[in-house]
Amino acid sequence: MADSSVDVVEGCRLPVLRKNQENEDEWPLAEILSVKEIPGRKLYYVHYIDFNKRLDEWVTPDRLDMKKLQFPKKEAKTPTKNGLPGSRPSSPESEVVRVLFLMSAHVSSLIQKRKAESVSLATQVSPATPVPSLPGLAEASQASVYPAVRDTNTFNLKSNARDDHEQLTSLTTNGTARRPMPNQPGRKRKQPPNCGGTDEDSQDSSDGIPSTPRMTGSLVSDRSHDDIVTRMKNIDCIELGRHRLKPWYFSPYPQELTTLPILYLCEFCLKYLKSLKCLQRHLTKCNLRHPPGNEIYRKGTISFFEIDGRKNKTYSQNLCLLAKCFLDHKTLYYDTDPFLFYVMTEYDAKGFHIVGYFSKEKESTEDYNVACILTLPPYQRRGYGKLLIEFSYELSKVEGKTGTPEKPLSDLGLLSYRSYWSQTILEILMDLKPDNGERPQITINDISEITSVKKEDVISTLQYLNLINYYKGQYILTLSEDIVEGHERAMQKRHLRIDSKCLHFTPKDWSKRGKW
Repeated sequence: MADSSVDVVEGCRLPVLRKNQENEDEWPLAEILSVKEIPGRKLYYVHYIDFNKRLDEWVTPDRLDMKKLQFPKKEAKTPTKNGLPGSRPSSPESEVVRVLFLMSAHVSSLIQKRKAESVSLATQVSPATPVPSLPGLAEASQASVYPAVRDTNTFNLKSNARDDHEQLTSLTTNGTARRPMPNQPGRKRKQPPNCGGTDEDSQDSSDGIPSTPRMTGSLVSDRSHDDIVTRMKNIDCIELGRHRLKPWYFSPYPQELTTLPILYLCEFCLKYLKSLKCLQRHLTKCNLRHPPGNEIYRKGTISFFEIDGRKNKTYSQNLCLLAKCFLDHKTLYYDTDPFLFYVMTEYDAKGFHIVGYFSKEKESTEDYNVACILTLPPYQRRGYGKLLIEFSYELSKVEGKTGTPEKPLSDLGLLSYRSYWSQTILEILMDLKPDNGERPQITINDISEITSVKKEDVISTLQYLNLINYYKGQYILTLSEDIVEGHERAMQKRHLRIDSKCLHFTPKDWSKRGKW
């Protein structure tokens, strides 16, 4: 469908042929991000509008529908940043996101105020008024709510009702409680010139963009680097042990390695090499058969290793480079000192093979128990993601704290956390026994202390599942038949669980250490 007489340039938009999940042809609108010429033909790097960036790809001219070509609108020159030439003007959707980003704090405060007023007024007038649920999320939940299905499925939320009521009504529309971010003296981070950036078009999470992006850590939430270079995948293929991985996003590996058809990684130390011969020579010298650090958990073939970002800096940086290939909502920094990395491995006769990992700050003022979390693609959809999440909360239990993952979560991360929170909370509710014939009672604080899940996450999950109702002056949780049956089916499929008896972990008080 390409017309050779028309010159397609960067910024043009037009329908592009691709296969959908049913292997059927479709023509979604796409934006041309880059054009390159190879002997005999041109190739176009396209981003499908309203699709995740992991689907971006190089396409041939015959897949372009030139009849519906839209040329980019001419715009005034963008000012340069830090004396360097600015990147190409971003798409209209990105501009909308920026405006929403700036307005979010003000809008959320108004929504919060109106919600609090309406709930307070409704409580005085009609005790049977249900608790306000999350817009969008309540509709997305397929669970039905019954006033009373059977006694064993209806629970009273004990008061501390005042505290719980304040928390329920102070939720913003994204289900997380907003509070002012304290000014932190934070360590200065030095960013290499080719650091990876992110793009506002990415489908991060419906939890929204935080009003104050985090500017600390090895992989941080930072959307200020929307550049044409970082919007494109720069690595074609990675060979890691017996797996070949197709990266989803940009990662700032050295420029000379980005032209290679395959980038080779040592699966034990994660060192990157340019050829199979270099890898074979490296393996004769590399003594590692497991990640560096302490093995703190082993059950069957699954092990977890705790790695200090200061003591094992090179490994930690290599791990972040690999992770950036599959995480678009983070920007890579090379200061790994303030972080601990927990790497999950699977053991066989050749050694301990990396499955996934999560990182966490040694000291977190925001109660974050996870900074970044990733299951490598070959191991996805096999229960390892939930196992990583469960392990992070198991560490929080040993530390005697409640925790929450750092926001924003990726689209896949959000699905995993919502599923884990739902299953964990429902497991507790279904195990409650009636007390002297009365309906069982539990508080939000009780659930939080048992699970180490932060109260805001407990509340948002209960509302997401549409379980909370306000009835005759008190909050009640009502489990429908659909919810119970769905939970039982999900738990039958969940074979991988953390056994706390196999965990050998002693938390350290990092605040008392002069240096990490």
